[in-house]
Amino acid sequence: MSLSSKAGMYPILKYGADQNASDVHCMVNQPPIVRINGILSKVTDFPEFTSAKLLELIEEMLDKGPLKYFMEQRELDVSVDLSGGARFRVNCFWERGNPAVAARYIPVNIPTLDDLLAPEAAYDFVKHDMGLVIVTGPTGAGKSTLLASMIEDINQTQKKHIITLEDPIEFMYSSKESVIAQRELGSDFLTFEEGLKHVLRQDPNVILVGEMRNLETISATLTLAETGHLVLTTLHTNSAAETIDRIVSAFPADQQQQVRMQLAFVLRGIVAQILIPRVDGTRIAAHEVLVNNIAIANLIREQKTTQIQNVLYSSPDQHMNTLDQELKWLLNEGFITRQTAMAHVRNPQSLE
Repeated sequence: MSLSSKAGMYPILKYGADQNASDVHCMVNQPPIVRINGILSKVTDFPEFTSAKLLELIEEMLDKGPLKYFMEQRELDVSVDLSGGARFRVNCFWERGNPAVAARYIPVNIPTLDDLLAPEAAYDFVKHDMGLVIVTGPTGAGKSTLLASMIEDINQTQKKHIITLEDPIEFMYSSKESVIAQRELGSDFLTFEEGLKHVLRQDPNVILVGEMRNLETISATLTLAETGHLVLTTLHTNSAAETIDRIVSAFPADQQQQVRMQLAFVLRGIVAQILIPRVDGTRIAAHEVLVNNIAIANLIREQKTTQIQNVLYSSPDQHMNTLDQELKWLLNEGFITRQTAMAHVRNPQSLE
């Protein structure tokens, strides 16, 4: 939905966009708070919110339908456009009986894979015609941005029909070589399960599933990848091996071996990503990368995911690497300090 420049929330969000803040927080008895390069700071140019004033700003920001949903369900995810072009993914919620807002800034321009220093495997993944590609990491790690760059790479270089299922729509695409249809939960489809079930009838080549949220979504996503489509999605896990274990463990015990067989077949790769401080004060992504080959597929089928790290470590020629290997490279190239590397490395000896 579009937010007029006359709306009271507009200058707060615009300030966040102008400062290139990743997030803007609005809470009662606090002024607006922005997160810039991972650091939270209060914006004292604005007054502290009262409960009544913040609720008034939320009511002013939302259309009638979303506002009714927020007041009844006490939670709401929605995308908001500022009249100047900036976009935010906004979560409205309640805390201790007071309204609150968390807004994630979505850049207007989609960065390229080169801009992101994306791993080499990402360039390979977008060339597949079918299979499953998963981008993982904690909240705020840049998963959506990396996926958007991969989708835009396909959009600019291949003649494909791309369908996205998102909650809410984040990056906005314009069709170039590809044709893109963006669908938002609530307004364009009612549940991810229903959206995934019917997407096959819409003639897609590439499908973006915003997040594998539950058993039903995971199962449908695996099936889509198995039926001749390239499916890109996200999961909140911290490593490639953990991602595989999380998917398998979502299913009942009597189905897990079949899921391992299915995953070993459809998986194309996993990028596990974190954002860490760069020496210039900005942030940079560090990746662990899995590319599904015969060795990886066998480990998935045989329930030996603990051995996956060894394959990642020993397969740089196939564009694989562990997180520790990438941290060492970032350190040696001067992107990060030793202190930062030590704070995130899994085996400190690997930096020597």
